[in-house]
Amino acid sequence: MTSPVQDNAWLRAMPWVFVLIWSTGFIVARYGMPHAPPMKFLAVRYALSILCFLPWIWFAGVRWPKDRVQWLHLAVTGVLMHAGYLGGVWAAVKAGMGSGLSSLIVGIQPVLTAVWLSSMGGPGSHVSRRQWVGLLLGFAGLVLVVSRKFGAGGPGDQANWLNLSFAVMALFAITIGTLYQKRFVQPCDVRSANTVQLVAALVVTLPLALLETESMRWNAELAGAMAWSVLGLTLGGSSLLYMLIQRGAAASVTSLMYLVPPCTALIAWGLFDEPITVVTVAGIALTAFGVSLVVRPPKPV
Repeated sequence: MTSPVQDNAWLRAMPWVFVLIWSTGFIVARYGMPHAPPMKFLAVRYALSILCFLPWIWFAGVRWPKDRVQWLHLAVTGVLMHAGYLGGVWAAVKAGMGSGLSSLIVGIQPVLTAVWLSSMGGPGSHVSRRQWVGLLLGFAGLVLVVSRKFGAGGPGDQANWLNLSFAVMALFAITIGTLYQKRFVQPCDVRSANTVQLVAALVVTLPLALLETESMRWNAELAGAMAWSVLGLTLGGSSLLYMLIQRGAAASVTSLMYLVPPCTALIAWGLFDEPITVVTVAGIALTAFGVSLVVRPPKPV
């Protein structure tokens, strides 16, 4: 049994642990992408993640969702937030889009979420003026962080209608998936919920993987990327995202995505010695300040 103090400390740390884990996604892509086509990599990732969750669920005696409607809602979010989002990002990068531009396009999600919430109205959907300022400052900081990567790649590092379509699909998939989960998915154990989502994502991704002609070339880099994708990103990161969406307001949760590219830049600096410029540091500071405005609780009246 954990004490209330330990529980509160974990709840406060959850957003930052999520950002740290989620930030490794592009690092994994850098290691794994040269050795595997995107849909094959993701299909294997989903299958291995399911095989990890099932014994965990069985030994822990975790309950599955109560009715078919909840299974359906979880399946929809799985298709959107796993197959749609990850499939779109990986396909965009594989089709020649640089990580900077893909990060920037997907980074529009918090603003898109806020626009939708404001247009819908109703309880829990209000986005305050302070939060709007934070969202816009966070996006401006994101632009500064990823600006160095614009045009920094090789001849294939460019935007075209194909990779732009994949990136925009990923943007809408993660945005709609987040809003859909917050609206329709009832609280249930994250392990069983994530498993249902992954099964739905695998059903959609596997046929696409079978259409890819490129084979997976297993080596140490691909094996390491796959292991972290399963254990860190899916079992850890996706589970934390599920819990954060269930516990927090959608605008506040999605604003954390602004912190992912800055954190990725710091990790890439440590692992690959990628330079961090004054502009990057300014972007990181501006992004962090913008997110703090969004997630800060309102002052009591």
